[in-house]
Amino acid sequence: MPKATAYHASGAPAGEVELPEAIFGLRPHRPVLHQAVVTELANRRQGTHATKTRGDVRGGGRKPWRQKGTGRARHGSRRSPLWSGGGITFGPQPREHGRRMSRRERALAIRSALSAHAQQGTVVVIEAPAAPALKTKAVAGLLRAAGAGDRAVVVAGAAEAAFVRAAANLAGARVLAARRLSVRHLLVPGTLVLTRGGLAELQEALAS
Repeated sequence: MPKATAYHASGAPAGEVELPEAIFGLRPHRPVLHQAVVTELANRRQGTHATKTRGDVRGGGRKPWRQKGTGRARHGSRRSPLWSGGGITFGPQPREHGRRMSRRERALAIRSALSAHAQQGTVVVIEAPAAPALKTKAVAGLLRAAGAGDRAVVVAGAAEAAFVRAAANLAGARVLAARRLSVRHLLVPGTLVLTRGGLAELQEALAS
């Protein structure tokens, strides 16, 4: 059974927490992880790239010179791709880059990323402070006490809004909602910090 070190909201150690075997005890599936990262990056692309073909560029209304008798090669338009300032042949055009993954594949990718952190021993569980006016400085101190260092991926629950707002101001922290995880962000080197609420939501969403 994989385990993680737990910390109180004050930053004091609180023993160890057993992590769900079905979520954190898998052998990471590298092909599915790769597919998930490629899918996420592809879905971020806008696909608005475009080049002008010979029908879009300006000029070229008449033949540059007569067909025969000049000693030069024959040309019919200055808009030809052979000319400087002419159109582009087979250049990129606007298109959709989006990809899709099945729910089962995506869930496997998330479990694999979480299991990789568990195998490396980079998972900690914290008790998120419940103060409504929580300061970023307090969250930074808590993460520092938990050994998160300069780079941390924080997974929080939906009810921990004050903690999420405070943690989002930290330059070295990436805050993710437990029900909307990004595989490429989970794979960023650093410490995976789970709040109690985030861990509960992960179990509810991924245990089945």
